[in-house]
Amino acid sequence: MDATKYQVGYFPVDKKYNKWVEKDHVEKAPVWCSVDMRDGNQALVIPMSLDEKLEYYKVLLEVGFKEIEVGFPAASETEYEFLRTLIDNNMIPDDVTVQVLTQCREHIIRKTFDACKGAPSAIIHFYNSTSVAQREQVFKKSKEEIKQIAVDGAKLVKKLASEYEGNFRFEYSPESFTGTEPEYALEVCNAVLDVLEPSADNNVIINLPVTVEMSMPHVYASQVQYMHENLKYREFVTISLHPHNDRGTGVADTELALLAGADRVEGTLFGNGERTGNVDIITLAMNMYSHGVDPKLDLSNMNYLVEKYENCTRMHVYERAPYAGALVFAAFSGSHQDAIAKGMKYRSKNKLHEWSVPYIPIDPKDIGRTYDADVIRVNSQSGKGGIGYLLEQSFGYNLPAKMREHFSYLCKGVSDHEHKELKPDEVLNIFEENYLNLDCGIEITDFDFMRENEAVKINITFKKDGEETEMEAEGNGSLSAINHALSEFTGEHYTLQVFTQHSMQGDGSRSVAASYIGLQNEDGTYFWGAGTDTDVINASTKALFSAFYNMTKGDAK
Repeated sequence: MDATKYQVGYFPVDKKYNKWVEKDHVEKAPVWCSVDMRDGNQALVIPMSLDEKLEYYKVLLEVGFKEIEVGFPAASETEYEFLRTLIDNNMIPDDVTVQVLTQCREHIIRKTFDACKGAPSAIIHFYNSTSVAQREQVFKKSKEEIKQIAVDGAKLVKKLASEYEGNFRFEYSPESFTGTEPEYALEVCNAVLDVLEPSADNNVIINLPVTVEMSMPHVYASQVQYMHENLKYREFVTISLHPHNDRGTGVADTELALLAGADRVEGTLFGNGERTGNVDIITLAMNMYSHGVDPKLDLSNMNYLVEKYENCTRMHVYERAPYAGALVFAAFSGSHQDAIAKGMKYRSKNKLHEWSVPYIPIDPKDIGRTYDADVIRVNSQSGKGGIGYLLEQSFGYNLPAKMREHFSYLCKGVSDHEHKELKPDEVLNIFEENYLNLDCGIEITDFDFMRENEAVKINITFKKDGEETEMEAEGNGSLSAINHALSEFTGEHYTLQVFTQHSMQGDGSRSVAASYIGLQNEDGTYFWGAGTDTDVINASTKALFSAFYNMTKGDAK
């Protein structure tokens, strides 16, 4: 590897164009333009069919895009046909503008207007490359000759817009803006604006594409601010951004450039595009949302968007993609799970509106995700707090702390042995098989309580191996009396150390009680059991017998 072959290919501007550093976040949503149908589509191994484009177009409308670049109709029959389908079938809503791309070449511009004939609202996006590398290596033309290509293109689109049926706006891009001298890019853009004559009724878009990322994000931001402060007709010009992601900083480029004065963003859902992709609009929008700014896009059903995207494009949303990835809210680490579980309980207890849960930057429910399936995930790295929280949130069982620890070791043991993540239903199965309503081989066929002073006496009949035995015992409560009778009947010596109980569901006579009991034997080892029943005494007795079964079969932790 020889780093000396790579020289700085971008052109920084004067340091006075850095006022954007005084701002700490994007304060309002930009105008969004989806280029999934064009830039995103041309980057697919298998471009979308007409039907797939129509399906994806509907998804973009559902999300709330008001500007959608639908293709390069002069370069592709499918894209020409797609645009005509939208126009001829009145599929462009009144508040939506379609956008088409064309090079600054006469026959391509004319065919583009043929495709757009009758469009209720369309942006004609024309471009030519202005960078040093393109001027010298590809076109072999001078600065004046390259500028003339842009001016001639502007004159032609203005002329044809007056001749064709339809409502047209104009957008110009100095392609490879990041490799162009800023003063020259400004000169070309101003020459185009002089032709198009922006006004209150004729807003023109100047798009400043990061065709290839060549600098750190702050350099691009200052270049944008330079254009923002020096473009002619600025009050009637929309400055647009079109960043790619070659250096992996497309989102940062865009965010800083918005601080620097840009008004509009062109990008794709999930960042699909040429090479490393276009800027990811979902990440941008959700970053704004996480700062309390309404992005003006509906991303409330992220799983649906992922499904549609993957079906139509045959691409895959990476599991760790910000916000949209399947694992981005998932916590496997025990310490993370414990903090999340405590944060969620704190939020619920204090009835908080503002979101501040540790490790989770936004509420997963805002984008259609769930806490049980998306946040707390169980594998061999998980901890008692997370596993207990999952069991409680998904199935209503709120285990006491020491039992939760014992249960977590059971779950982690299964995950480690089978080398897999445990789904919520598998966690429930482990709980049920090891604790819940277990049969210890002893039944209670009859009992009767009597209270004397502060004690509770019980006459109870146990049945084991078909034989019934009557016993008497007492305790400081009903469960204590049953427990003392069981100990005397079996001859087992132990102490009932933990007993908790709560209602699981319903109300009144329909509620189900869940009980948890921890028995400690003479060696100090704990054994756990759980029971459920609509009768609280029956629930606690089932928990006692379950713990007794675990103790007598020697299953201790």
